[in-house]
Amino acid sequence: MLASFATQPGASRGRLHAEGESEFREPYQRDRDRIIHSSGFRRLKHKTQVFVEHEGDYFRTRLTHSIEVAQVARTISGALGLNSHLTEAVALAHDLGHTPFGHTGEDKLDELMTPFGGFDHNAQALKIVTSLERHYANWDGLNLTWETLEGIAKHNGPVTGDLPYALAEYNALHDLELSTHAGAEAQVAALADDIAYNNHDLHDGLRAGLFTMEEIAELPIVGAAISEVDGLYPGLDAGRRRHEALRRVFGVMVEDVLDTSQALLKAADPKTVEDIRALDHAVIRFSPELWSDLKVIRNFLFTRMYRAPSVVEMRTRVTAVVGDLFAQFMAHPMELPDEWCREIEAADGETALARLVSDYIAGMTDRFALQEHARLGLGG
Repeated sequence: MLASFATQPGASRGRLHAEGESEFREPYQRDRDRIIHSSGFRRLKHKTQVFVEHEGDYFRTRLTHSIEVAQVARTISGALGLNSHLTEAVALAHDLGHTPFGHTGEDKLDELMTPFGGFDHNAQALKIVTSLERHYANWDGLNLTWETLEGIAKHNGPVTGDLPYALAEYNALHDLELSTHAGAEAQVAALADDIAYNNHDLHDGLRAGLFTMEEIAELPIVGAAISEVDGLYPGLDAGRRRHEALRRVFGVMVEDVLDTSQALLKAADPKTVEDIRALDHAVIRFSPELWSDLKVIRNFLFTRMYRAPSVVEMRTRVTAVVGDLFAQFMAHPMELPDEWCREIEAADGETALARLVSDYIAGMTDRFALQEHARLGLGG
């Protein structure tokens, strides 16, 4: 049974384009299913998380990361009495707007797009689900509910100031009330993202040999988890020891979010989801103590993983790939695929052209970007 402050499926604000709802699925289940069946979601299979997609079969990609986030989000949402279907939809969609090569690709594309309105992966995710997915006869996009779109746009909190152009354009058409917090379901998706990547980046970094179990045993949360495993299972082989320790780290983060959020919800005493939106603070949070510990872990990962020499070397290479592709398509836009060329012909001015080129490059997978770079003979 849903809490009173959960998003109630029968009270959805609806879709931009009116359509009949399903007899068998709630609106947010339909949103989730449309996201899963979208082209953008499939492409996440070959988009990097930290390592470039083809570097190893065991490293996370954006697809496996999104699935892990959705699993954590469902668990937390259910325990808090929230709408798990909406939480899952937002969690599965939260990374749709990422470029090839992860944040490296995003940083370069944002730099290139600075004269044309910039690039932001959350805004791009909204653009994908409202415009760039083109499969339905009656509309562009997936025609998701207002609540799912709100969650995609502002799961990390209110969006104020100068809006990314893609977000501003859609919001002018369909007001997502960007200056307020999203419902608690979207807030859960945001925290689940933090939990998932803190855990799996430790796992992937260990597998890649960027640091050792002995080194991460010095970190808060992690050290206690390793000590507990060693006490229970002395002499455990390395793979099982790593898994048992990190699953405990995972559990500490989830339990902290649940305890902290339950206390915040009790203090705020919201009666409806609108009460959640009206608050001046998020209600789904880590405790200050755990958040402090997580910052120590993130600083370690930044130094030892995200700035590891092998990762930096690949970042330099793929930054050049994105730059070369952007320059090539801006100079020779008719080298884009036929369906994009038709849009190019209708584009009015350099800004419109740059935004089309940005959309095309942002949709590329890691391997396709590398293949296109090679096919066009760039960077030689």
